[in-house]
Amino acid sequence: MSERKTVAGGRMAAGFTLLEILIVITILGILASLVAVKIMDRPAEARAMKAQLDIKTLENALKLFKLDNAFYPTSDQGLRALVENPTVGRQANNWREGGYLEKGALPKDPWGQDYMYLSPGLHNKDFDLWSYGGDREEGGEGEDADIINWVEVNK
Repeated sequence: MSERKTVAGGRMAAGFTLLEILIVITILGILASLVAVKIMDRPAEARAMKAQLDIKTLENALKLFKLDNAFYPTSDQGLRALVENPTVGRQANNWREGGYLEKGALPKDPWGQDYMYLSPGLHNKDFDLWSYGGDREEGGEGEDADIINWVEVNK
């Protein structure tokens, strides 16, 4: 499809024509619209997935904090200890300059609320992390279901 032209010295130069570029852009546009429709069709699922990814990111940052300081932040220190050196409770003497999260900010859950943190945890030995979901209350189903970092056992 691409034309080859002879340039100085008898070499061949390859390039794309405007038509080829327009075809590729059109195909990419069609693919993007198909993906957007899939995502827009399931916004509740997308929010839950983002919350799960945020919780994983926070878990990893907490583990890095522990590697540097030999303890997890207490509930009083909270997740704030990931972006600011704690001033209450046990001192984090090896706190990493710049913190443990990219952009130096704590993420909000997809519903605009802070993630909840408890250390030591009730469900996990070290810490529990969760979001109350769309209803901002404990429990719920569907979009209102809590997003948690522990395994629930059917009671």
